[in-house]
Amino acid sequence: QVQLVESGGGLVQAGGSLRLSCAASGRSFSIVVMGWYRQAPGKQRELVAVSTRGSSTNYAGSVKGRFTISRDNAKNTVVLQMNSLKPEDTAVYYCNAKIPNGLGAVDDYWGQGTQVTVSS
Repeated sequence: QVQLVESGGGLVQAGGSLRLSCAASGRSFSIVVMGWYRQAPGKQRELVAVSTRGSSTNYAGSVKGRFTISRDNAKNTVVLQMNSLKPEDTAVYYCNAKIPNGLGAVDDYWGQGTQVTVSS
């Protein structure tokens, strides 16, 4: 099992910045991918940014150039720096960790979610 604890989020005006942090505990040494997803009201959860253990990253097109993900494998943390925020970035943001399950697939673990609200 892996436990993910998020911090950060809140209310910000358009054009502002926020920083989300996520700390993993438990079987954190087994995490292969760690990152952030978000879910806006009435929409499906979507990938925002993820980082592999080797620090390769993948971003949603809508956040490229504005958001930066960074991962510290030694501390089992991942940080999402969000700049130039837009009202459409408003959502609940979830930390995610993926761990191989020994069956050729990965299990997903989720944080409790943190609200990000961007006012226009």
